Amino acid sequence: MSLKSMKKEDLELLSYTKIAEMYLQEKKKPMNTADLFKEVCNLLELKEKDYQNLIADFFESLTTSKEFILLDDGKWDLKEKHIVKIQIEEDEDEKSETTEEEITDEEETDNYDESVDNDYVDDGEDLSDLTIVSEEELEEE
Repeated sequence: MSLKSMKKEDLELLSYTKIAEMYLQEKKKPMNTADLFKEVCNLLELKEKDYQNLIADFFESLTTSKEFILLDDGKWDLKEKHIVKIQIEEDEDEKSETTEEEITDEEETDNYDESVDNDYVDDGEDLSDLTIVSEEELEEE
């Protein structure tokens, strides 16, 4: 069904991103945020003030939607029309990662974080001369 042939009442039931998606499917050409939202506002017969108040929310909706992709030229298009190429760059540091088998006992001790295990007690440690102090006694000092 064409957007132009839809009743305003039916369009109002759709989200701005759904209307934008349908518009891009019909026009088959990418558009920048402002022009795309202007078309959505025209279809819904929204006023200029509404356009200005809602364009930021519309942009956020486009960026979070899985249906749209922002092209290099700053225009939005439907993701289904494009192949997303993921390029992974490796740093020199990442190439020389050590495996768990390569970690020695000394390195393992050096990496131990005592804050993770506050109840850790060394079996060889003598704690007999320690005393328990209440909060009141601490405040007196």
